[in-house]
Amino acid sequence: MMPAPAVLIVIGVAGLAYANGANDASKGIATLVGSGVTGYRRALAWATLWTVAGASAAAVMSGALIKTFSTGIINAGVQLTGSFPIAVLAGATAWVLLASRTGMPVSTTHAITGALCGAGVVAFGWQGVRWMSLGNKVVLPLLLSPFIALAAQWLLFPLLRPLLATIGSRCACVEMRLRVVAETNSGAMLMQEDPVPMALHVGHLENCRGRSTTVAGIALDDALHWLSSGLTSFARGLNDAPKIIAPGLFITSLVQIDATFLFWIVGPAMGVGSYLAGRKVTETLAEKVTPMSTVEGLAANSITSFLVAFASRWGLPVSTTHVSAGAITAIGLRRTPRAVRWDTVTAMLEAWVITIPASAVMAVATWWCLERL
Repeated sequence: MMPAPAVLIVIGVAGLAYANGANDASKGIATLVGSGVTGYRRALAWATLWTVAGASAAAVMSGALIKTFSTGIINAGVQLTGSFPIAVLAGATAWVLLASRTGMPVSTTHAITGALCGAGVVAFGWQGVRWMSLGNKVVLPLLLSPFIALAAQWLLFPLLRPLLATIGSRCACVEMRLRVVAETNSGAMLMQEDPVPMALHVGHLENCRGRSTTVAGIALDDALHWLSSGLTSFARGLNDAPKIIAPGLFITSLVQIDATFLFWIVGPAMGVGSYLAGRKVTETLAEKVTPMSTVEGLAANSITSFLVAFASRWGLPVSTTHVSAGAITAIGLRRTPRAVRWDTVTAMLEAWVITIPASAVMAVATWWCLERL
């Protein structure tokens, strides 16, 4: 039977994964909904599928991120107890869930960082936290990521727009071939079956719409938008799952928890949070930052998925929240600064600033309560 500390850590990891799904599902699908490609229910189901896939792939692809958060912030020489990782998980989870309830997109990476620092200071003193490593490996990438995303969207969109506009006028459709009926010279009716009953056509959008035998069709820009959205959700799962698991690995030697087992817990929990509780934050990014077209949303998602996947590969703990929000804000700035709803952007910035100290305080309170039980 699993010891009580291990049970609490597994519950804590699952809870943080659920909270992450609730807040971060929006980062991959906000442009789908905001540009009118699809509705919330289908978008959330799509995000759930790709998030679980990304979190599962993280078991073999994101070892560098696990190392950053499990050994790069807290000094190796400290005496660990079960209270510390539980306090970290509880502090980060409480803040992310609170933000999700209010519809505010925040960074789970920030929340985990704040909880690690808060619990680390009260449990081990100031010397227990590797402040220099924290600044170089965590804080700097987190600070730069929204500006890199905004600059990338600003600079690359004029180059992408002609290509995406051309793609947007084309369509892929599946056509059903009908039976051919002919009359012979003798008056007999002859029926011929087409050897290929179904055929795929790629052509101009109007041609696809004009085919009376079309079974299903989709504009290529919409198809690419769906794909970029899925890749963004995949990259998010790939980047976030190792961070969520890392606090539980602090005492694996004491409670015998295998990292692979935790990955099997994290993926489904992120998926459940995405589907059941992801709508509120999605509404904020999709409707309350700036209007967007399909082409603009596709470009923003493509940039987000590339940056987050690149960061995951090299162990850089960027925030999908920051990257996605930066790319979406750049859409409005490209039009005119008046197209950006600055009250929403300001509220997001305030939430980002508050996240680290708020998570730290919640983690400290949890640690204090656990130590006195």
